Amino acid sequence: MAEKTAAKTTRSRAKKGETSHRLRMRVRAYESGVLDASVKQIIDTANRYNAEIVGPVPLPIDIKKYTVNRSTFIDKDSREQFEMRIHKRMIDILNPAPKVIEALTNIDLPSGVSIDVKMM
Repeated sequence: MAEKTAAKTTRSRAKKGETSHRLRMRVRAYESGVLDASVKQIIDTANRYNAEIVGPVPLPIDIKKYTVNRSTFIDKDSREQFEMRIHKRMIDILNPAPKVIEALTNIDLPSGVSIDVKMM
């Protein structure tokens, strides 16, 4: 039992001494098919340079609902509801090399797909 705790503390000390960088990408789109295709393209590009990838992690879908009157000024009880669904995925790339970052900046993704990139 004491051996296990000693091994855990040496691992945690080794991790604290290292400086690990993480490139966190949040990919968003209105259509899930387009989103999955672009995420696959990002992962294939990162795998080409032997990058360590965590994900894609599906995030909760944002649903924006809009209620509109069907008529201009008559019959206020008659309404329509519309909704927009925003699908999201998160990808982490651990300790990215400069070649990986350059390849990901030059990638062509379909319109309607937005990416937020953070270096952690």
